[in-house]
Amino acid sequence: MKKIGIVLSFITLIFALQAQELNCTVSINSDQVQGTNKSVFNTLQKSLSELINNRKWSELTYANSERIECTMNIIVKKVENDVFTAEIQVQSRRPVFNSTYNSPLFNYKDNDFTFNYKEFDQLEINANTINNNLTAVLAYYVYIIIGYDMDSYSRLGGSPFFQSAESIVNAAQGADLGKGWKAFESTKNRYALINNLLDEAFKKYRNYFYEYHRLGLDEMSTNATNARGRIAEGLPLLREANRARPSAIVISSFLDAKNDELINVFSKATTKEKTDAVQVLCDINPTQTSRYEQMLK
Repeated sequence: MKKIGIVLSFITLIFALQAQELNCTVSINSDQVQGTNKSVFNTLQKSLSELINNRKWSELTYANSERIECTMNIIVKKVENDVFTAEIQVQSRRPVFNSTYNSPLFNYKDNDFTFNYKEFDQLEINANTINNNLTAVLAYYVYIIIGYDMDSYSRLGGSPFFQSAESIVNAAQGADLGKGWKAFESTKNRYALINNLLDEAFKKYRNYFYEYHRLGLDEMSTNATNARGRIAEGLPLLREANRARPSAIVISSFLDAKNDELINVFSKATTKEKTDAVQVLCDINPTQTSRYEQMLK
């Protein structure tokens, strides 16, 4: 009976490990901080990695090979009286069918990240109580990552996770956790991103996000011409959304993730597809005009 119990416990452990959604690499860069015990950063990195990767964030079940690949890089600029002033770079990606290529889904740098932490503090996330900016920010980005991943596989499939992120924003506003959570504070903060993602004005963009990945990239190995045509056909929707909400963060973050990929996709396109794509992309993101125009050479 003891052996049976051990075997059952082992099976339960395997299932639990396979049930998690994320395979997230967390890194803490403390190069800018002088005179601080460096062990606190190692402890924090380990605690955050365990919190994000060992927690079950949804009712979905993922096989170990299906976990979402992502990174969170926290750059600490200053530590004073256990208050960390930092920024966080969040990236996620997903595999493209029948290839070894991983497509970037989300690439975002958050410059307003301040939190309190003492070494060996127990980090917990309680959906009903948001009173810690460190765990609130991490939970917010976890739901954003899962939402983007789900949107890439099914139309508007990420909505429940974006709504969870919105709930964190609302709770953080009520708890007055600091910068990044409030409307009108910035057009490029956490509030603005989730507001865009759940705004009806960007519903067509989110549908295109699905078509870009499932009907475009995932079909490249079957028929590259048709797949590229699908991607090209939807590009004007990005311009339409950007004109409706100029400099919208959801569009700029899409291009931050996809610029290199788009240039590669259209490198083998017809002259008309290249010309049309360059016109749209330059209109949305004129600062990158020289890069986009490389597609015409």
